[in-house]
Amino acid sequence: MGKMPSFLEMKTGAASGASEAAQALIESDLRELGVAARKLANHAVVLGGGLGFGSSLLKWLAFIAAVYLLILDRTNWKTNMLTGLLVPYIFFTLPGVLFSLIRGEVGCWIAFIVVILRLFFPRHFPDWLELPGSLILLTVVAPSLFADTFRGDFVGVGICLAIGCYLLQEHIRASGGFREAFRKANGVSNTIGIVLLFIYPVWALVLMLL
Repeated sequence: MGKMPSFLEMKTGAASGASEAAQALIESDLRELGVAARKLANHAVVLGGGLGFGSSLLKWLAFIAAVYLLILDRTNWKTNMLTGLLVPYIFFTLPGVLFSLIRGEVGCWIAFIVVILRLFFPRHFPDWLELPGSLILLTVVAPSLFADTFRGDFVGVGICLAIGCYLLQEHIRASGGFREAFRKANGVSNTIGIVLLFIYPVWALVLMLL
């Protein structure tokens, strides 16, 4: 009986040691993330005039990636993710030229045709046209608060970041891990596209905070 306390103490000590090791590992990861964030901020400051170009390029890449994933979802990419979130993401990253075109008379006519088809010819309305049609309607009818203010503000970037985080973590979970997402031959392009959806708002927020 005299050995029981020492045995319990050994188990308690081992558990405590494992907990401390895990805590130390988490703290080490947080320190590395802090160092990486500081380096990113320093490099951003050094780049100076190239920041605007880099942000515009990332925005274009994120927009193209979102359109690609939207098309993929309507064709052969079967997933349980809420891919309808790509519609507001594209709305907030839509390049100014395209946004003005859709927001104008051209977009109004397209939206009008989509509504007519959906109301009076539902059997001839293809399923793959639902999300693109929703994007056109959203762009045409969006209030100026969203179309003119939030699109280039913290709000729009924050919404894009939330969507990117959700889609990235859901894709990683469905793939069985981050590494597995890159190992599957038919999922590499999807992973790269979703990563771009995440990178752009992070970079945009960093620039806004500098």
